[in-house]
Amino acid sequence: MSKLKIIPLGGMGQVTQNMFLYEYENEILIVDCGIGFPDSYMPGVDILIPDISYLLKKIDEGKEIVGMVLTHGHDDHIAALPYLLSDLPEFPIFGSPLTAGFAEQRMRDGKIGRFVTVVNDTNEVRIGNNFSVRFFPVTHSVPDTRHILISTPEGLIYHGSDFKLDPNPVDGIVSDLEHISQLANQNVLCLLIDCLRVEYPDWVESESLTGPAIERVMAETQGKLVMTLMSSHIHRIQQTINAAQKYQRKVVFIGRSVEQNVEVATRLGKLIIPEGMQIDKKHIEDIDDKKLCVIVAGSQGQEGSSLIRAIYGEHRILRIKKSDTVVFSADAIPGNQLTFYGAINELCRNRIHVVYPAVMPDLHKSGHASAPEQQELLSLIKPKYVMPIGGDDRHRFKFFELVASKLGFDENHVLIPDTGEVLGFENREFSVVDEINLKPQIIDGLGVGDVGPKVLKDRRSLGQAGIVTIIIPRVRGNLELKKIEVVSSGFVFMKEAEDVVQFIKTETARVVSEELRKKTKLEMLKILVEKRISRRLYKIIRREPMIVCVFMDV
Repeated sequence: MSKLKIIPLGGMGQVTQNMFLYEYENEILIVDCGIGFPDSYMPGVDILIPDISYLLKKIDEGKEIVGMVLTHGHDDHIAALPYLLSDLPEFPIFGSPLTAGFAEQRMRDGKIGRFVTVVNDTNEVRIGNNFSVRFFPVTHSVPDTRHILISTPEGLIYHGSDFKLDPNPVDGIVSDLEHISQLANQNVLCLLIDCLRVEYPDWVESESLTGPAIERVMAETQGKLVMTLMSSHIHRIQQTINAAQKYQRKVVFIGRSVEQNVEVATRLGKLIIPEGMQIDKKHIEDIDDKKLCVIVAGSQGQEGSSLIRAIYGEHRILRIKKSDTVVFSADAIPGNQLTFYGAINELCRNRIHVVYPAVMPDLHKSGHASAPEQQELLSLIKPKYVMPIGGDDRHRFKFFELVASKLGFDENHVLIPDTGEVLGFENREFSVVDEINLKPQIIDGLGVGDVGPKVLKDRRSLGQAGIVTIIIPRVRGNLELKKIEVVSSGFVFMKEAEDVVQFIKTETARVVSEELRKKTKLEMLKILVEKRISRRLYKIIRREPMIVCVFMDV
């Protein structure tokens, strides 16, 4: 029985939904608690959160959660907190200053009254009887990002979540390679490392290069400069503010996520807004457009975001005019390409000048380390085992090829577990010790976990082939099969498809007659009609609309 287990509750082979358990004997340490984003085959789904069934089971068995450590303030690492903490017992949460600020804001939004203990980078924090942690500053696209060294009785684990090795960061705080390099002499057992940009052979360029690009665009803008970016990208916001100050523009923040993050970062001294520069969004009309810089949420073209409402003329405050310039200082997150470029296309149809990374690459610099930066961290730490995280399956395998084939790292020490596999370490040796079934919970509006595969299938059917409603009249308890009605929406032009309509009526009458002879109850009869008509209709027309059967008293 392995003494130390690592369980990636958010699954493997995906970028988001980060949540890791470190389990030793009777204690569990959690690292991160993030959301995921739905795929195109999940219509109507807002976000995904990790499946904590395994964790709840361990609590029932008497195990104790001794604490949680947060690596940085991106939503795919902290935004599941308000959804999951209410189901878990109390335990301490630790993080860097800005990470704590962002996490506490998310929890307040979810009416969770918890706080995060801010950790000093120079201190080792004891958590429970079996764990202690140290924080190492690293550069990323959100300030105060930290890598975590976890000390366990089985050895040292380096949890290297999202990072880059930026030599010239906006805030001047470089990755703490001096102290990280000292770990090479401490026999680190396993390095978990961000592998998202392993496909790129060159060092990622510095975030500080985006500032001059923003300035160039601002210098040429005649009306408002409307800037959209990731709301947590405080360094990018700072550079936009600096450019606005240079060109004597007032700054306005629009969008809940941007406004909240700016408030938290300003309060903590992570964002500096010169006195008199910021104006309330309610007073935007009081300032000439040529003196305005608007920073607005919605860089991914998200439906309902402030940017999208402004693009379609539905925002009550922000109006985008032909004299304005709209800047997308972000790349499309994988899966968001349609909405991202859809927003740009709509602006272009309206003859609005739009600038985005494809036409000005310096408007965005990634926050993730490329292959040579990953190699650098690996060479500094010299772990026995290495495990790529934070990437899709292709990234994990490319990392394996990089370190095993090109760098000569023992391929048996490059760990690429499948989703649900539990990693075990005992006497400094590794094995897969268990496998659990992980099913991410779906958040749909206010519902948590109440949307399952059947609902998603129905939504896909509606979107792809429409709906057909079969109405069977019932007179004094008797079904009138000669008076069946068929109504559709989004299926076919019913007036031009009389043969299809007649087929549905005939087949429905046949199914109902057969089942009535078997004395099938009405509720089961309804289900059988829907299933059988759906199958038979697909054989005829190769379309699969959602079938709804209704008994109507007349």
